[in-house]
Amino acid sequence: MSAAQQDLKIDGRRLWDSLMALARIGATPAGGVNRQALTDADRQARAQFTQWCEAAGCRVRTDAIGNLIARLPGQNDDLPAVMMGSHLDSQPTGGKFDGAYGVMAGLEVLRAIRESGRIPPRAVELAAWTNEEGTRFAPSMMGSAVYAGLLPLEEALAVVDADGVTVAEALRQAGVSPSGEDPGLPMAYFEAHIEQGPVLEAEGKPIGVVTAAQGQCWFRVSFQGQAAHAGSTPMNMRADALAAAARVVTALNEIGKAHAPGCATAGRMVVTPNSPNVIPGSVVLSAEMRHPDDAVRSAMESLFHEAVAAAAREHSVQVRTDKILEQPAAPFAAACMQAIRHSARQRQYPCLDIVSGAAHDAVALSRIVPSGMIFVPCAGGISHNEAESAEPDDLAAGCQVLCDSVLAFCHGDAAGR
Repeated sequence: MSAAQQDLKIDGRRLWDSLMALARIGATPAGGVNRQALTDADRQARAQFTQWCEAAGCRVRTDAIGNLIARLPGQNDDLPAVMMGSHLDSQPTGGKFDGAYGVMAGLEVLRAIRESGRIPPRAVELAAWTNEEGTRFAPSMMGSAVYAGLLPLEEALAVVDADGVTVAEALRQAGVSPSGEDPGLPMAYFEAHIEQGPVLEAEGKPIGVVTAAQGQCWFRVSFQGQAAHAGSTPMNMRADALAAAARVVTALNEIGKAHAPGCATAGRMVVTPNSPNVIPGSVVLSAEMRHPDDAVRSAMESLFHEAVAAAAREHSVQVRTDKILEQPAAPFAAACMQAIRHSARQRQYPCLDIVSGAAHDAVALSRIVPSGMIFVPCAGGISHNEAESAEPDDLAAGCQVLCDSVLAFCHGDAAGR
């Protein structure tokens, strides 16, 4: 790290204040946020992001899927930029830090660079990716997947939410339309994020150097039985869609336990007619499996399909299984990891190599450019929860490492480390 880079310090208090100001948009009574993609709260957050970035001397452009990308010019603006990013959208009962930290940390880096009066050799960009969470519109990481060419734009725009609103319609309702020229792909991408797990806190390490993200697959499983009276239909004459779905939920749990450190989860279930004295006629179930080894995950998927078929036979129902996400495991770039480790050592922040159990926008970017992730601890490993919490000093440390890593790539001295 050059002396000039060493001198460039982020403002941890300003980072915290920005996070708290953003958390007021879509705030929930329990202390979290509800900023689902392309809702009014998300629109307000996007407007605030744009305002802050423009005040920091950036040009902000929007692409066709609604990704916001702020660009701080460099000495040679024709060179590929170094990009940072994360997301502003949240779970329905989300926390203040998931996604938002990465965006606000990136904003603080832009502010620190601008206030230093130094113009980096190349541009620095900050992306706020559309619909990372995938709660309103599945799949998750939609904006970054479209940007990386992993998901066709037309397919993403046609996705509908539970009310039948398409992504294209939601973008129009939010007043989002493409603007500005696309300068092309960055030379590298960095993302700061809370860990969303308990490892860093337990180890007493403020910085996680993310080496890879688990591969994952998502399914929508639709069970079709026969709605009937709960009191007058004999047990052996039922076609109970919920009973079949319950067997699959149990099987998923066992598959996950048997393939540690992998996970298997049924996260959402829609039951129809959802009446206490009617045998459920149909159920739509979400299922997902994750593992850092794609071969093991494939074996888990085979067991899942066997469980679905067995449940359908046992309970005399029809079943349809649709895969809605297939994401291979993602190793991160050695040069990016080295830049992160070097900064942590120089700043005397204890660090730990760690695999991400969750997927992030950095996974999509890693398919097209060298990418790296920086984790910081979160209290109790709790995330996707209104109780989500993180320490200001840890957040500031992660932001400083992000700043150092970005500048290392800007100045071209990362590769030889």
